[in-house]
Amino acid sequence: MYHPKQREIDAAIKRMFDEIDHILEDRYRGSFPLHPARPQHGTTANPSADGLFNIGASFSPGYGSTHGRGYVIDVHLATLADVPASVYHQIEQETVELIQEKLPQYLPNRTLEVRQDGSLFKIVGNFRLGDI
Repeated sequence: MYHPKQREIDAAIKRMFDEIDHILEDRYRGSFPLHPARPQHGTTANPSADGLFNIGASFSPGYGSTHGRGYVIDVHLATLADVPASVYHQIEQETVELIQEKLPQYLPNRTLEVRQDGSLFKIVGNFRLGDI
């Protein structure tokens, strides 16, 4: 069973990533062929299940991390094409900027930011759950 405030945080992050997915799909439409098993953007009920992008995050307790606990950001492109490292890094940087811009909209009253933690990017800050 999850804390109700944890469910709220997770739902807000999911909505934020769905919006970012749509933005990236519009920017990069036609840049790379989709994986043959991947549906076209907008054809499923879940933006992470269709189109070129699957943007998400998973919680990390932060053991051994410079910035501690937070949500590790995952940017996945659903293509068999060879994506140049420079293009991938550009997409990753755009994703980080969009997350930083949208965090206050989706999780107001929390001090959150995106930080680089080694080779990963992570959403860190106030994830306290308080009382039920």
